[in-house]
Amino acid sequence: MARERATALLVDLDGVLRRWDPAVAAGVERDYGLAEGVLTEIAMQWGRLQPVLTGQVSHADWVASVADALADSAGGPQRARAAVEQWQRYRGEVDPDVLAFVREVRAAGVRVGLGTNGTDLLDTDLAALGLADELDVVVNSSVVGVHKPAKEYFQAACAALETPPARVLFVDDEDWAIRGARAAGLSAYRWDGPSGLRYLRAALAY
Repeated sequence: MARERATALLVDLDGVLRRWDPAVAAGVERDYGLAEGVLTEIAMQWGRLQPVLTGQVSHADWVASVADALADSAGGPQRARAAVEQWQRYRGEVDPDVLAFVREVRAAGVRVGLGTNGTDLLDTDLAALGLADELDVVVNSSVVGVHKPAKEYFQAACAALETPPARVLFVDDEDWAIRGARAAGLSAYRWDGPSGLRYLRAALAY
């Protein structure tokens, strides 16, 4: 039996709508004599990351914990805090192809939601990136209290979009998120660049 055609779009932020230049973190690590990749490695340790993604701790607390973990290798707490603050000033860049697609979809009357594992800094980031008015809904894991790929996260996203799961097309760059969305009943497409836009246009009802 053929799937119902999607009538709403849910897009991931990091890796889809927002890009990160790895040279920024690498530059900070060089400036402070840190090992290559250590900022991301420490920040993404699941025991440290999961609480901030579910709203149990603030973005500021998470950043402070990263600095604490770096203190010995950075040459003391003060240098560690300075390194992390410099790293955190960079908030990424909007992918122009994806933003143009989001605008095109919304202009055609299709609701578009942002579905992201984010912190309490998300609204500030969206404003700084000029994205605050570019989406119909924002589904932030730290507000929902559960993160992708949990079924409950996608249920909350579909409710926010006022669209049943079978009618929502989800786009993410991570396989685990795609699998979670499909298990929750959504259509899902793994993003690997602008070449996927043709498929996404064909999959949506506009």
